[in-house]
Amino acid sequence: MEGYRTIARERSAPRNDPERQRVLAKAREIRLLLLDVDGVLTNGDLIYSGSAEESKSFNTQDGFGIRLLQEGGVDVGVITARKSEVVARRAGELKMRFIYQGMRNKQEALKEILKASGLKPFEVAYMGDDWLDLVLLQQVGLAIAPANGVREVKETAHFVTERAGGAGAVRDACDLILEAKNLMTELLQKYRTR
Repeated sequence: MEGYRTIARERSAPRNDPERQRVLAKAREIRLLLLDVDGVLTNGDLIYSGSAEESKSFNTQDGFGIRLLQEGGVDVGVITARKSEVVARRAGELKMRFIYQGMRNKQEALKEILKASGLKPFEVAYMGDDWLDLVLLQQVGLAIAPANGVREVKETAHFVTERAGGAGAVRDACDLILEAKNLMTELLQKYRTR
């Protein structure tokens, strides 16, 4: 129950609230944002056609948030337990640096990514929505859950987004990191003068 109280306080907290400042301090260190897919980049629905093709819906604001993070010098990647051509296509379109699909053991993927990137766990943020994500959420510097995440994930997370997965949750996470790094004004000005 205390986890929900903390979440409610963080959501309604003024910008100078000590809890928010603690989350921003963690976000300031982030150099890589890793994302689960189903329930985070998508709403979690799986849609199959009669020909066994899989469909997923991705939010354009999430995609633009990822692009902004990359412009701000933060890499992005996915670690997902499922395999999907649609995910590979979307990750490719967004020029994600790390794409790990079919990872039943997400911890192994994180170890490989840390080794390949030279990053430390405190420089990595991970966003997940269900029990499969708990192991990573407990190991990274900034643990993020979408509003639709299960209770145990929300209680583990440092930050819970206002929006649900597939509906802007990733953009909320990107905005938090950009705000923490004091990049919002600079990036916004760039887009205002295009």
